[in-house]
Formats: sequence, C-alpha cells, structure tokens
Amino acid sequence: MQQTMKKRNTIAALLLVALSFSANEPLLAAETGSAPLTLDEALRMTREHNPKARQASEEVTAADARVTESRSAWFPRISGKAGYHYIDPVSEISFDGAAMKFMPNDNYDARITAEMMIYDFGRTASTVNLAKAGRNSATIRQDITLRDLSLATVQTFYSVLFLREAVRVQEKEVMALRTNLDNMQKRYAEGAATRFDLLTTQVRLASAGNRKIDYQTRLRNQEITLRRLCGLDEHAPLNLSGSFDITPASMDADKLAASALDHRPEMMLARENLKAASHKKSLATREFLPKIVGSASWGTKNGYVPDIDKMRTNVAAGVELQVPIFDGFRKSASLREAAAMKRSAEQQRLDAEQMTRAEVQQSVNDLQNSREKIDSTRLQVSQADLAAKHARIRYDNGLATTLDLLDAEAALAEAELAHLQSRYEYVMNAYSVRRASGDLIER
Repeated sequence: MQQTMKKRNTIAALLLVALSFSANEPLLAAETGSAPLTLDEALRMTREHNPKARQASEEVTAADARVTESRSAWFPRISGKAGYHYIDPVSEISFDGAAMKFMPNDNYDARITAEMMIYDFGRTASTVNLAKAGRNSATIRQDITLRDLSLATVQTFYSVLFLREAVRVQEKEVMALRTNLDNMQKRYAEGAATRFDLLTTQVRLASAGNRKIDYQTRLRNQEITLRRLCGLDEHAPLNLSGSFDITPASMDADKLAASALDHRPEMMLARENLKAASHKKSLATREFLPKIVGSASWGTKNGYVPDIDKMRTNVAAGVELQVPIFDGFRKSASLREAAAMKRSAEQQRLDAEQMTRAEVQQSVNDLQNSREKIDSTRLQVSQADLAAKHARIRYDNGLATTLDLLDAEAALAEAELAHLQSRYEYVMNAYSVRRASGDLIER
C-alpha cells in the first residue's frame, strides 16, 4: 500500500513539473518576442539576413574564384586519354609468300599528358591583375550595398518612431475635439450654441480622425518594410527602443569632403574601375604576342615492329612556340575597347568626385537647416500650448468662440507635429552627412 502511494505521489510530482514547464514556455516565447529592438540590433540583422546583403557576399566569393581561375594558366594541365582505332588496309610487304605488316589493324593507345605554358610575355599576369581589380570592385560594391541597406534601415527605423509619435499627437487632438464636441452638444441642447458651431466641431473632429488614419496606414507600411529589411517574420512584434536624441554631426564641409574623397566607396570604386581599364589595355596589347608551351606525355600503345601487337611503354616531350598570325581583327578591337573603357573610367572618377563634394555640401546645409528648425519649432510648441490653455479658459468664461478654441487646439497639434518632424529630419540629415562623408553606417 505504501509503495502504491509513493508511485502515485511520484507520478503527480512529475505531472506538476511538466505542467509548470509547459506553462512557462509561452511566457518565455512572449518575453523573447517582446525584447526591445534597438537600432544597432536592426542594423546587424539587416546586414546578416537581408537577401541583397547575401547576394553581394556571394558576388565577392564569385570574384575571388575568378582570381583563382585566372592563375590557372601558371600551372600545368594534366589529362589522361585512352583510345582504340581499327585501320584497314595497313602497310605490309611479302617475303617468300609470307606477308609482313608494319602496323596492326587494331590499334590501342593510353597515355597521360602534361602541358604547361612556359612564357607568355605577361599575358597571364595582366589577366590576374584584371581579376584582382574585379574582386576589389566586388568588395566595394558589397560595402555600397550594405551601406545603402543600413541607411534604409535607419530611415525606416526612425520613420516608425516618428509615425508612432505622430499617431499619439493625433490621438491627443482627437480626444480634445471629442471633449469639445460633447460640450458643444450640451450647449447646443441648451440653446447656447448654434448649429454652425456644432457642425464646425464635427468637421474638425472628422478631419483629425482622417489624419490619424493616414498616419496609422503609413506606420503599418513602414513596419512591414522594417520587418523585410531585418529578415523578421511578417507578424513579428516590433518593440523599438530608440529616440531622436543623437550626437550632433560634424559641420565642417571641407574636412568631410576631404574624408569622403579618400574613404567614400563610390570614389574607391571609380579608382578600381580605372585600374581595371588599365589592366584591360595591358592585356589587349599582349594578346598578339607569342607564347612558349612545353608538353610531356607517358603512355603505352602497340604498333612497334617487330611485334606490332605488343603493348609498349613510350614517352614524349617537347617545346613549341605558338605565334598568332591573324585573329580576325580581335586585337585592334580589344585595344579600342580598352582605351574607351579607360576614358570612361576617368570620367566616372571625375563625376564621382564632383558628386561627392556636392553631396557633402548639400547634406551639411540640410543638417544646419534642420537644427535651426528644432529650436524654432520648440518655441512654437511652447507658444501654441500656452495659447490653447488661454483659449480654453476664455471659452469656458464665454470670452472666446468655438472657432477660436478649435483653431488654438489645431495650432497646438500642428506645432507638436512640426517639432517632431524637425527632430526626425535632423536625424535623417545627420545620417546623410555620414553617408556623404564615406561612413558605412555599421552602427
């Protein structure tokens, strides 16, 4: 009896433990799903999970493989072959009525051959240099892709923060208008307000509600974009952790432009393209030069007299000079192509330099403008808030009209949104300065 009771107690304890674990699993999942998503974490997820980032990484891998492929001309090429040939008739001679063959009807041959380019007047070296330039260009394009994805993540991240705050401001305006509408309906029932006052309040409330819906729609769209950039599930919750308070960016356009000319990926890519064009031209000038090729083989075959059916080991080795005589005008066309590519790369470098200087100056001007707007809009919010409070007091005492009150509250919401917009623009312009100056925005 005691053993039975012990077994029952043990089973009950195990069931309680299992139930406690099953009850804690959803809680753990909920806590994990609701973990705050910081901007740094969003940038990391974008760089690791976004398909464009992975595509750029694979392109670098492919370019690196092309470098290895271009070096293959410096190594011997080893191949093996085996064959059978039936020949009839064959050379033969008769002695005293007996036929003597100089080669068999059934011919067998198996061999291993090694062939290697000994000297090609720098053609392979130019090919390798061209492939290396392509690999460097692929790496720089990867940096550009990651930078643009990071900037898109930053913009979307702060857009979500901005729109959530904008929705909150609109909700506050809607609540205030609803309170005004309730008061207006009471005053209209008492005969202290006109039908026009009631309709005006209803129209203002409907307009504020429409603006709130617009902000909510834009917010949902930006959340979809942020999930896609970060590689999150389409229904994953977004608990963002961030603010519009960031470290002020540098305003020295000259220093930023100098840094951009050295570190901006577009400038580095233009320089690599110019190098690639130079290697392409060098390769084109060497295409018509001769090359020296050595070869050696070892194998076994039949056909040797006096026993032409016996398989015998044989070796062969040699060196040959290969001289191109006519290539269908390929060399001249390659030279024209390489020269045109080099001129194009030079123009690309000049355009990248001009664009870099212009973008740095424009981004600094925009940043300066948005910083000044923050101060002015902060003052507007203070003035609009005070005006709204005075309008409410005057309205309650019958010293202001309904339209005065509605205008004051609408001005307050507009001022708050303008201040929020200026802070959002400052953050975006600060990141634009970083992008223009060559920062890859990894954090």
